[in-house]
Amino acid sequence: MDERGWMAQRFEEHRTGLRAVAYRMLGSLSEADDAVQEAWLRLNRADTGDVENLRAWLTTVVARVSLNMLRARNTRREEPLGVNMPEPIVDRADGVDPEHEALLADSVGMAMLVVLETLSPPERLAFVLHDMFAVPFDEIAPIVDRSPEAARQLASRARRRVQGERAVPDADLSAQREVLDAFLAASRDGDFDALVAVLDPDVVLRADVGPLAGGTRVVRGAETVAGQALGYARLGLVGRPALINGAVGIVSTRDGEPFSVGGVTVRDRKIVAIDILADPERLRRLDLTILD
Repeated sequence: MDERGWMAQRFEEHRTGLRAVAYRMLGSLSEADDAVQEAWLRLNRADTGDVENLRAWLTTVVARVSLNMLRARNTRREEPLGVNMPEPIVDRADGVDPEHEALLADSVGMAMLVVLETLSPPERLAFVLHDMFAVPFDEIAPIVDRSPEAARQLASRARRRVQGERAVPDADLSAQREVLDAFLAASRDGDFDALVAVLDPDVVLRADVGPLAGGTRVVRGAETVAGQALGYARLGLVGRPALINGAVGIVSTRDGEPFSVGGVTVRDRKIVAIDILADPERLRRLDLTILD
């Protein structure tokens, strides 16, 4: 095997892990793949003869590329206070596709990714690399042009935000399903009180309906979200249970066409967050054939 072939083989050994880093940084599989591809191009151009740890070197490259992509995205965004809904990873209700397992470790649910979207790019990088991939702060510091202590503070601020939003779902998937089934049954029956009972008092509903329909809408509170759910149930949709980023959710269609993908975050047997992607353009880019 020539040197280029050997390097390509080494890179493929790390591709899945690099894609996992980039997805947590960017919340988009397509952008994550772009970041990983850029890392491959830079590897081919670089003199790596003195590189002792290729995985760490590649992780740093992917992190830098992702950081630059986040900064460019924030510069382009016309509504900086809006919530950018991440790209969901959809699986059948009976299990996660093996290809998705590495991407979804550490409970990277929709709610977690939405919270990560509210962080500054340096905060997100410090939290993702340290808390999710155990990268030391002295390696994170030069990526964000900070001291190791400042990088530690970035991760700490991000960690408080994540913990405050209760973004990590209960680990018991069957318990999650019971709560979701109760929510869906109450929606179908038009039972407002039953809906409120299954929702956390501070539940948040986020729905990205696309720029032509107003962008991302956010409502909070059990009674308000219950009212939204009853209205949603009257649209004549066909819902199919699914796993959205490894947690329970539902894929809805109307007249045979995808209408929305919704992830549900359950904590302590209450729904604390519902994150819905209903942007027609973005839905068309999702691969939902795994549900067939």
